Amino acid sequence: MGLASGLSMSSLLAACGGDNPPASGGATTTAPSTQISSFALAVLPDTQFYSRYATSGESNQYERHYGNEPYAAQTNWVARNAQALNIPFLIHLGDVVDQVGKPEQWKVADSAMQVLEAAKLPYSILAGNHDVLNDIDYDSDPTKGTDTQRVLANEPYLQWFSTKRAQRQATFGARDDTGFHEYHIFKAQDQQFLVLSLSWRISDAGIAWARKVLADHPTLPAILVNHQLLNIAPDAVSPLETGYGKMLWEKLIRDNDQIFMTLNGHHHGGAHLTKTNNFGNAVEEMVVDYQMDYQGGNGLMRLYEFDLTNKQIKVLSFSPWVPMKPADTLNAFDRAVLTESNHSFTINMDFAKRFARFNPGFGTGKATVASSLVEQAKALVLKGYTEPAVVTPVLPKDTDDYPKVASTVAHWRFYGGSDGAAVAPGTRINDVTGANPLTRDQLNQGGIVGATAGDIVWSSDHHRLSSAPGSVSFLNTDKNAPRLSYFLTDAAAAINAQTFATTGYTIEAFIKINPAWDKTKHAWMNIMTRDGKRGNLAGFDGGDPESPPLLFAISSLREVQWEVVPAVSGNRDAMASWSGEIIAGNWVHIAIVNDPTTHDTIMYVEGAPVLRNSSNVVGLATLSAASPWVVGGGSWDGARADGFFGNIGEVRVASAALPSSQWLTARRS
Repeated sequence: MGLASGLSMSSLLAACGGDNPPASGGATTTAPSTQISSFALAVLPDTQFYSRYATSGESNQYERHYGNEPYAAQTNWVARNAQALNIPFLIHLGDVVDQVGKPEQWKVADSAMQVLEAAKLPYSILAGNHDVLNDIDYDSDPTKGTDTQRVLANEPYLQWFSTKRAQRQATFGARDDTGFHEYHIFKAQDQQFLVLSLSWRISDAGIAWARKVLADHPTLPAILVNHQLLNIAPDAVSPLETGYGKMLWEKLIRDNDQIFMTLNGHHHGGAHLTKTNNFGNAVEEMVVDYQMDYQGGNGLMRLYEFDLTNKQIKVLSFSPWVPMKPADTLNAFDRAVLTESNHSFTINMDFAKRFARFNPGFGTGKATVASSLVEQAKALVLKGYTEPAVVTPVLPKDTDDYPKVASTVAHWRFYGGSDGAAVAPGTRINDVTGANPLTRDQLNQGGIVGATAGDIVWSSDHHRLSSAPGSVSFLNTDKNAPRLSYFLTDAAAAINAQTFATTGYTIEAFIKINPAWDKTKHAWMNIMTRDGKRGNLAGFDGGDPESPPLLFAISSLREVQWEVVPAVSGNRDAMASWSGEIIAGNWVHIAIVNDPTTHDTIMYVEGAPVLRNSSNVVGLATLSAASPWVVGGGSWDGARADGFFGNIGEVRVASAALPSSQWLTARRS
């Protein structure tokens, strides 16, 4: 903006000490304008759980508990406020649904996005890994699972969000030959911007198409959107580059100066990284995904304000759904606006200078906006709503900095050896209570083949909130061999006989799934089990009688499975709680709490209760007082099976329903 563009000439002269004195009679000068040139983009991170748990197949959980649904709440809010907040465009980051083969989930997504179409608000969309039939991660195999290797006629994403549907958007430019990648051009404040939206696992042909789009529009500043690009470090704040992101940087981003920012989801949380391209200019990379938060994300989304006057990009993370919930359902997780520095922040950017090399005519545009759009949006969201107090996690001061509880039955802390050294067979892991130590079993017992001492090693790696300064890493696991190693309690351990039927229980574990996790080798791997075949329990009439009576496991979809047979007489079946997908390579704290009065069992992942829990579950059945607990392995039909692949830090079993203030993630009093 020019110096005088927001001032009258008389006020400019007065400000500069002009020669003309003020007119007699008390005349006043015109106040400087406070209006700005600004617009905002709405961004929807992974909506997969909103699509899933709004279906009848999942008991319409949102509608049943709250009377409304988060996905529809998000798009309705944007449509309703687009004009007031100067929002010309919305960006979806992929993982539109959770289960690609479930039409009901696509219907939920379809309905939510139709809200934008009815409001004539254009949007870009892309397929995440949950939206394609063959989900192969780049790091596990960079050559397989790309767009060109799909049978396009079979892909549900292309049926529900077809090229024909995309063409209805006023901003639509084109899609590539596969139909998975698209670009849009939107106009805001007298300037044009390009959005390049690339679906999961782009091929070299797709990258060539994207490069041509940029070459064909050489003056347009570009926002690159992917499902995966940037990750988040174990501290939950710092950025962490991925192999896929580095590939995109080398093949697409670094030598295309038009790309000034990137957006992606896939990795839970939020982080921001500034990189410098071949031209010495900044590229702002941002990841945002709230799928593992309370209620599958709790309706959290983002607004990116481009304040051209003040040369800033302002980022707001907020939920339009939280204030819609009935008051009697609200709790400490129901935050409508996130204030942490990795969720709401400002990036300084001199747009004209940043774009000068390829768009020397880029201007500020007319100052038509009264005040900051993110501040206006925040006021709209919080109107009539009181935020809960924010509790910031406290890192442990030492190895003893955790709450000691009298109800502890067993507490195993896996640390003490040198990094990378084998945990030798026969090694004892002390129980803090002294009553129930674990022992690494001898190699190749119960049908196992090929196991070596180095299949379990000590590691200094641990969850940031665990006061135990290490873990054990389970390596080389393969369910097909089967090859696994594990720890188990003594046959005479007191915990073997306990059922917790009258006390309830809390079971906690810190775990990290190995980034090389492969469902063909590691599906249904066990964190912890109790030995025996549940089919031998009196009155058991459920499925999979060959399974143990307790399964604390990771499913073929990388969900946490807590499936137990209750300690009751008469007919009984296994009851289960399930998390959403756990991202490999990230530490998570899991707590399973069983209330002795209501007999409800609730699983918490990183402190947030999951959506799928079980009711009327009394205790934990055991086959006998000699049936050990097993950490890192399980069994099938009496033979050892399904070993863990990754790290386990601490495991604690308590004979009480503990509040979060007494979990291992809290600090000692």
